Amino acid sequence: MPFILTYIRTHFIDVFKHAAIVILVICSITDAYAQQELQKKYKDSIRQLRSHKDFSTKDTLYIDLLNELGSQLRYYNTDSLLLLSKEALQLSIDSGYKEGECRSRLRLGDYFSDKGDSDKAIYNYEVGHEIAKELGNKDLSLRIINNLAGENAYKGDYAHALTGYLEAIEIAEEIDDKKMLSIMNENIANLYASQKDYEQSLDFYKKVKKINGELGNEIIIAETLSNLASVYADMGKLDYAMFNINSSVGILEKHKILDWLAFTYEIKGKIYLKENKYKWALYWYNQSELLHSDLDDDRGKIDLYNGMAEAYLGQGKDSISEKIALQAYAISDRIQFMEGTQKCAYTLYRINKNKKNYSEALNFHELYQKLSDTLSRNENKKSLTMLKTKTEYDKQKQTLIEENEKALAQQQRYIIAALAILVVFIIIIILVYRAEKIQKRLNKELEAKKEILEKRESELQDSNETKTKLFSIIGHDLRGPVGALQELLRLYADGDIETDEFLEFVPKLREDVDHISFTLNNLLSWGHTQMNGSVTKPSIMALESLVSENIKLLSEIAKKKSIKIVSELVENTLTWSDSNQIDIVVRNLISNALKFTPQNGMITISARERDNLWEVSIKDTGVGMDKITVKNLFEKNSNITTYGTANEKGTGLGLALCKEMVEKNGGSIWVESALRKGSCFFFTLPKREKSYSQAV
Repeated sequence: MPFILTYIRTHFIDVFKHAAIVILVICSITDAYAQQELQKKYKDSIRQLRSHKDFSTKDTLYIDLLNELGSQLRYYNTDSLLLLSKEALQLSIDSGYKEGECRSRLRLGDYFSDKGDSDKAIYNYEVGHEIAKELGNKDLSLRIINNLAGENAYKGDYAHALTGYLEAIEIAEEIDDKKMLSIMNENIANLYASQKDYEQSLDFYKKVKKINGELGNEIIIAETLSNLASVYADMGKLDYAMFNINSSVGILEKHKILDWLAFTYEIKGKIYLKENKYKWALYWYNQSELLHSDLDDDRGKIDLYNGMAEAYLGQGKDSISEKIALQAYAISDRIQFMEGTQKCAYTLYRINKNKKNYSEALNFHELYQKLSDTLSRNENKKSLTMLKTKTEYDKQKQTLIEENEKALAQQQRYIIAALAILVVFIIIIILVYRAEKIQKRLNKELEAKKEILEKRESELQDSNETKTKLFSIIGHDLRGPVGALQELLRLYADGDIETDEFLEFVPKLREDVDHISFTLNNLLSWGHTQMNGSVTKPSIMALESLVSENIKLLSEIAKKKSIKIVSELVENTLTWSDSNQIDIVVRNLISNALKFTPQNGMITISARERDNLWEVSIKDTGVGMDKITVKNLFEKNSNITTYGTANEKGTGLGLALCKEMVEKNGGSIWVESALRKGSCFFFTLPKREKSYSQAV
């Protein structure tokens, strides 16, 4: 009921908000002036130092002022941030001032992060972190690790982001930095929210609220309320979202924190958007855009523009919506922000669908699907699940420790009472013995439960390895084409496209279906081997006939790329092997050769006798591979997959399947290759001269 009353009250408040915003704009000008004054203060200090007779550029105070001024200019003049940070870095190196070098690396990392150059940002953060560890400066380490983890999160690598935040939490607890401890837990909560694990996200927000209560800083509390409101909005709990965002807005307006105010106004627009109140949504988005005009925050603008595009789309103003969505898409692409690109792609898909521009709509839909799969990939989910398991284990461990402590406390009371009464000395001995026995039992129970948890964790990891590989292949190589086919058929069934338009997509659909069929055959064969369901049944087999059949099967693909396939196998090339399994090997190797051989190439299949084995080779005139790829090609858990010379798709499963099948038949497989000179795959099979028992 309090949330409902608050929600009703906000609608009356909103009526008078416009006047308040006018006042806030005036205040923001004052705040911007205050920011300029702070920048002026640093500039004056730098000028005063330079004016001294004995001034030296190697003065550590001068270097610190350069770094601080750069930090103040981050969201106002990024070019100055870059110049100041480079100057401070060079002076720090020249003077051997390690702390100045560390702070300069942090500032450079921030600059490249804002520009979307993740590689340079991560490089500077990592170098800075090494220097901070060398200095033993845990405060600087903590802030660098936080920024490094944030950069991994921007890249969509939530697994590495989570590892960084957990490391930062340990440092924050060690130096008792509650503010950073609050930030780290809030960042982890947001990672869970991004994976739609809202229950776990809210658990971490409970920790954040407890820490914020100890800090007593209302600005930090307001920032947390803003993020929490965004999570509640995504959950569909709009009353809770509105309550939290209004609480946050009041505090941030009082303190004139412009960057966070821009974010809170955007979240308020998001809440109204989810209520389909497009007019109010645009009102708050416009207020956020007004504040963004004084800021240099590209990532913040992406969500803002995307929300505005959705609101205009809801009003039926598709042209305005498309213009704003393309702005968001351009920024996301420029700074390589995967999550932002994903949201923009979905909005542009809806817009193009409304315009009946189905080809463009399908392109954006496939991009959205691809990015969705990447952002929710198994590595991220597995890391977050493992943290949840560890958290539950720590809770159980803490419960057992508390029970142990209670039992010991009870026994201590017995001992104290017994010591007070000397006449019952024998009773004290019994109690001590009993206490030790109970403690041993509790310790054994704790150890037993720990072993059970570790065993379950190991079993879960082993069980997930096969599932992870299958789901990865299905998600990346089957889901995209199946989704596109499903969407196209739905459009055709609904009458959104004509038969002639549908037929234009038939060649692409045929290629997708052929790829799906080939992938499914490999998946089924590999799945049987992983589940001990594949039995090798060797018999006398004519290898030249099997090769000829596969050449015929793949002749249409070869003809399409004008590739000549030549079999040099002589008659009666007889082997003792399972024909079904070797058929899979030959088909995959020829298919791979076709995939990586350009137009007018040639593939040659031959065999030579080697003692009691046949050595079969499949040689192509394709693009070849470098030494590193050749070395890792048949390694365990290797899943190398690339696009062919005509953009043919692959699963990365074929070579693993070939290796298993050849080895099950008593042979071995290897490759020789050089870039731009082609590749030659070799495998051996037993001759038919001896009698072989059935292998399993």
